[in-house]
Amino acid sequence: MLARPHAGPVARRPSRVLLWSSVEKTSRARRNSNTEVTVTRVYSGADESGYFARVNTIGKDGVRPFVLVPGIGVASTYFERLAPNLNSFGPVHALDLPGFGGVPHPDSAMSIDQYADLLGKVIDDLGLDDPVLVGHSMGTQVVSALAARRPDLTTVVLIGPVVNPRERRVLRQGLRFAQASVREPGRVKLLAVSAYLLCGFRWFSRVLPQMMRFPIEDRLALIQADTLFIRGEFDAVVPREWLEHAGGLVPQSSTWEIPDAAHSVMHAHAEEVARLCVQHAEGTIQRRAGGIRKAKVVSDRDVVAAAPTDVLGAITGRVIETVGIVSNDDDLIAKGKTTHAEAMEQPGDATESPREE
Repeated sequence: MLARPHAGPVARRPSRVLLWSSVEKTSRARRNSNTEVTVTRVYSGADESGYFARVNTIGKDGVRPFVLVPGIGVASTYFERLAPNLNSFGPVHALDLPGFGGVPHPDSAMSIDQYADLLGKVIDDLGLDDPVLVGHSMGTQVVSALAARRPDLTTVVLIGPVVNPRERRVLRQGLRFAQASVREPGRVKLLAVSAYLLCGFRWFSRVLPQMMRFPIEDRLALIQADTLFIRGEFDAVVPREWLEHAGGLVPQSSTWEIPDAAHSVMHAHAEEVARLCVQHAEGTIQRRAGGIRKAKVVSDRDVVAAAPTDVLGAITGRVIETVGIVSNDDDLIAKGKTTHAEAMEQPGDATESPREE
């Protein structure tokens, strides 16, 4: 049975527009496509039954949509800087998976394949035509599991893929995460703490064994999609030799490293990662046989997570979003995310070609 944070089924809540058979679009805040956030629910079953993924979307028009899948314990907020940079290329859908980001979860732990099934349902129910799938950390497992069995998905990005099969032990991975976290910006650490509090130890401890046991190397060998691998220079969780091995398992792949970055490279170096993702989707990244290519950080603003241009607005947005999560109100969640996105908005261009040192 689905654990819900309020009394009464979600299906009885008033909704603005009902899209498809299992998607409820509940919010639309402002007109700016770079900051306007809409919130949608995609359920695992028909007629709003079962567990659901919360889909946070910016943008309406573009060449191709992006779908972003976060890692264990965290939420779509990890993509808050990456998503607006990708938005210049197409609509961006960032997921909050069951049990994470305040989304209710089933009574029993979900497997990686179950998360992949839900990701596939998001793609199908939203009518997305061959979206670019972007996974981070455990999200790379979810994306790999789906891409391995769906050849219709032709473009994949795996950021910090886990778990290194040579270190498939909880204590060792805990040490690696701790080593990587030393290099993370303070803003990322704050995001992690708040996300883990929302997730809770009980659900995290149930999903962790699923992540540790998942043989991502077996699924990578089945992927037919053109795949981009990205790691941060100081990502102890994803050592260079593991990324090189992972890239070699996929017939069509390229591997890149971002200097001065750690595991959450897509936040602290959002613009550089966005450039790689967009160029990869356009097919303009030149492949080179063997080895990891090292991207050049193009500005000081890429080196650390940019501070919000409107600090009060960013705090206000985060508070509104949190109230929405606690009260299970998707309208408030969308309003909070939009307010926060406006406060965080920075000029940038994700269409430049990636540079290499």
